[in-house]
Amino acid sequence: MPAVTPQRPAEETPIGEPSASESPVDRVALDEAVEFTSGLIRIDTTNRGGGDCRERPAAEYVAERLAAAGLEPVLLERTPGRTNVVARIEGTDPGAEALLVHGHLDVVPAEAADWSVDPFSGEIRDGVVWGRGAVDMKNMDAMVLAVVRAWARAAERGQHCRPRRDIVIAYTADEEDRAVDGSGFLADQHPHLFEGCTEGLSESGAFTVHNGPGQALYPIAAGERGTAWLKLTAHGTTGHGSKPNRANAVSRLAAAVARIGEYRWPVRLTGTVAACITELAALQGLSVDPRARSFDLDAVLGKLGPAGLLVEATVRNSANPTMLSAGYKLNVVPGTATAYVDGRMLPGSEAEFIATLDELTGPDVTWAFHHREMALEAPVDGQTFAILRESVERFDPDGHVVPFCMAGGTDAKQFSRLGITGYGFSPLKLPPGFDYWSLFHGVDERVPVDALHFGVRVLDHALRTL
Repeated sequence: MPAVTPQRPAEETPIGEPSASESPVDRVALDEAVEFTSGLIRIDTTNRGGGDCRERPAAEYVAERLAAAGLEPVLLERTPGRTNVVARIEGTDPGAEALLVHGHLDVVPAEAADWSVDPFSGEIRDGVVWGRGAVDMKNMDAMVLAVVRAWARAAERGQHCRPRRDIVIAYTADEEDRAVDGSGFLADQHPHLFEGCTEGLSESGAFTVHNGPGQALYPIAAGERGTAWLKLTAHGTTGHGSKPNRANAVSRLAAAVARIGEYRWPVRLTGTVAACITELAALQGLSVDPRARSFDLDAVLGKLGPAGLLVEATVRNSANPTMLSAGYKLNVVPGTATAYVDGRMLPGSEAEFIATLDELTGPDVTWAFHHREMALEAPVDGQTFAILRESVERFDPDGHVVPFCMAGGTDAKQFSRLGITGYGFSPLKLPPGFDYWSLFHGVDERVPVDALHFGVRVLDHALRTL
């Protein structure tokens, strides 16, 4: 696929850390990040699960804009209408490892009656872009488009800003369900498109968390808990509802679900979470060693302020019952009952998770993985994380980058099958009081225009430096 800029001898292309004065980000790029965020929101790509989604219009939207930047985007579908887009930008060093930058095009449902605005209006009001996907993750999709197009315009002006590494851009379908039509399909059926990629950047990282007055944190994701969606099935004896039934499938299932819901999982600190706790504690003037036998997690969490939320959900495995189904008539005891549980596993804890579920479900209830994906962990002490840290702190010198582990998961799980190490890096500088967590899949999802401008500048610097 063609490069964003014309081929030139390597010695004519600056390689190394780009300076702020060399940045190709112009006013057009900043405006396009906002325009594209709004435009993508207006394309309803609601993923209701079970195949009920159509990403094709959004895929065509991004493909058209990538093509205008001199790339050759490829549109790929496992299922008609469930479209993915992949394009490659050639770097200056053919021998360098490639970098994947990916974002999903689908969004979770939005109940319009609960919103202050039409969730698919993409309305821009009072310096804020409103709508489903403004945070998850059409903002990042748009910022990547804006950066790539800025590079193309800079090339036309004779400014040489090609990255050293090849960069593969991927826009995926189906991330909000099981990724079978998206990243899973791409990793399994089209791995050649990601040849040479060893690292990836995507959602849920480098956004501002205000940890009290004057302390702005930027957590960069360097890990994800594994996905363990479970189906529980209880078997019993069918009978009349008026008669005693000691083999009642509903009762057996209810007892197992209650045990699972009430279970307190033990603390298990991964390297990423331990590093996060150590850095957060240091910012509060505390010196702690999470690996010490005397370490008191609960005592330390209470001293971390709002930032404690960055680690609270990732110090343990979890299993939350979410769905129940049984029976077909009130006065009939059914022979089977089913439940679904959203389980999450820390890196290295799968065997413990399975053994615990066997114990909690008991002899009268069977369980199986409904959907299963591995846990991830990425280095936080290497050059890549250092460059991501420096890129954020360059544009917010008062900010503090910390590593963290995501409680949930992203397409990085599927791409990890190709040997790609993933980081959550979709930078946004958010004002105090802006509750990112509540807007993620929440009502009145929105993103400030200034946050998008910040993200474009940070992404440009990080991608060219990496």
